[in-house]
Amino acid sequence: MTSDTARFVGDIPIFYDRGLGPAIFEDYAADIAYRTAASAPIDVLETAAGTGIVTRKLRDSLALGAKLTATDLNAPMLDVAKTKFGAQEQVIFRPADAMALPFGDGAFDAIVCQFGLMFFPEKDRAHREARRTLRPGGRYLFSVWDAPSYNTFSRIGLEVVERFFPDDPPQFLKTPFSCAEIDPIKESLLGAGFTDITISVRPRVKEVTDPTSFARGLVFGSPLFEQLRERGGARPESLVEALAERLTQELGKNPMRLPMQAIFYEARAA
Repeated sequence: MTSDTARFVGDIPIFYDRGLGPAIFEDYAADIAYRTAASAPIDVLETAAGTGIVTRKLRDSLALGAKLTATDLNAPMLDVAKTKFGAQEQVIFRPADAMALPFGDGAFDAIVCQFGLMFFPEKDRAHREARRTLRPGGRYLFSVWDAPSYNTFSRIGLEVVERFFPDDPPQFLKTPFSCAEIDPIKESLLGAGFTDITISVRPRVKEVTDPTSFARGLVFGSPLFEQLRERGGARPESLVEALAERLTQELGKNPMRLPMQAIFYEARAA
């Protein structure tokens, strides 16, 4: 994965989980977990599991006897994820690279990845690894963010960052929205050996009662925080304040209505 992904360190996973999770991740997590459980899989792999937001929804949705393995390249993210589960819940956590999975061929009958593909530098390779580790007929379910024009928080975040750093703005906020084109992903899936590909665009509007917490999650809950520290010249908390003000100006407050849009893919291993 990218070096940015490896920089989810220190307190970043906690800010990510608490500030961003309830606002932009949990509803989509419930949706992808429901869709995964619909075929009653018994061996499920999650890649790019992060702080376990989808993992929690999967464990709640899957049959009690289903085996769930959650992986992420970043061990500090998984450390947060582990705190959401009891020892009896049969979730295996394992650091792993989605582009070089440490599992045998045909080990799983479902693979899930929410908002992880954008961070994989070799996306074709990640799809091939998913196909290799799926049984014939197994399902691959994943989602990516649509373009910033459909995800207002991204556009506003970039505008505020550029205002603070007009000559050399940190670029991390562009990465999560870098897979909005459907055709390249579809062709990659076909090339990896998937069939029966279904694609759906899934808009949502989320009511956010604490815009400042959300703004703090955007700043402190991603490698953007490290990029800000490297540049210096601006307090991250000042960026949080400016971002919260800008968000509420455009999206309202009490509550803030946050529009977002994701693209959901489901494919079957041929």
